[in-house]
Amino acid sequence: MKTAEHSGQDIMQRIQRVRGYLPDEWAYVAERDPEFWDIYNALYEKVLSDGKALPAKTRELIAIGVLSYRELEQGVCNHAKRALRLGATRQELLEAVETVTVPGGSPALRAGLRGLMMMEEEERNTAMKE
Repeated sequence: MKTAEHSGQDIMQRIQRVRGYLPDEWAYVAERDPEFWDIYNALYEKVLSDGKALPAKTRELIAIGVLSYRELEQGVCNHAKRALRLGATRQELLEAVETVTVPGGSPALRAGLRGLMMMEEEERNTAMKE
């Protein structure tokens, strides 16, 4: 599977294009084991793209809820940005986070809210640079 079209650089560019972000850890593994990362990325793209019943936007909102529950603020931030690009509204993002309150309690809610706040801060910083 490791071919010129699946080089680490090609994979990293594809991740950046599809997801809109590329954490350092992913770049690390993509450079060192492109075959592994190509397989992992294919799974990611399958799971978080349009399905038979659930559109990609809805799948991203579910991921945001799970990431909030797991208190992974940066993940909430990253997936919220992608959900917006896929047509989600800010109200939908907020409600996805609010939904975790019953199963996850205040810690999950607060983590999700911090992730959304992080996204908004990044948006403000980007707008100021432009």
